[in-house]
Amino acid sequence: MVTAARIFGDQVGSTTPVFLAFLAAHVLAGLTAVVTGAIAALVRKGSPRHIRAGRWYYRAITLVFATATILAAMRWRQDYYLFLIGAVAFTAATIGYQHRRRHRPGDTGHIAGMGIAYVAMLTAFYVDNGPHLPLWDRLPTLTFWLLPSAIGAPIIARAIIHARVRHAPLLGTPDK
Repeated sequence: MVTAARIFGDQVGSTTPVFLAFLAAHVLAGLTAVVTGAIAALVRKGSPRHIRAGRWYYRAITLVFATATILAAMRWRQDYYLFLIGAVAFTAATIGYQHRRRHRPGDTGHIAGMGIAYVAMLTAFYVDNGPHLPLWDRLPTLTFWLLPSAIGAPIIARAIIHARVRHAPLLGTPDK
C-alpha cells in the first residue's frame, strides 16, 4: 500500500524511493518549464534567446508530462486529474511547437499552444499544491482551477493581437 507523507512540510503522495525519484525529476522539470517559459514569453520573439528558451521549455514540459504520467499511474485514483491536465499541457505545447516549425513568425497557433501549455502547467501546480501553500490555503478550491486561466487568457490574447498587428502586411501604402 502506498502511503502519503510530508517532506519539507508539504504533503507528498508516497514515500517509496521510486515515487520520490520521479517526484524529484518532476519538480525540477516543472521549475525549468516555469523559468524557461517565462523567459521565452518575455524576450524578443525570434531572437536566439527566445528560441533557446522555447526549446528548453518544450523539453521541460515533455519531461513534466512524462513524470506526471508515471506519478499518476502510481496513484491513479488520487491523481488521475493531474495526468489529464498534463496531457492538455503537453498536447498544447506540441501543437504550439509544431505550428511554429511550419508557419510564419507571429503564428497564433504557436502563441496559443505555448501559452495554453503554460497556463495548464500552472493550473496543475495550484490544484495540487495550492491547499498547502501559505495564504493560498485560504482560497476556495475553485480558485486553483480558474485563476491561472483568468490571468493567462487575457495575456495570451494580447500576445496574439500584438503578433498579428506586428506581422500584418502594411495596408494602404501606395504601390511603386
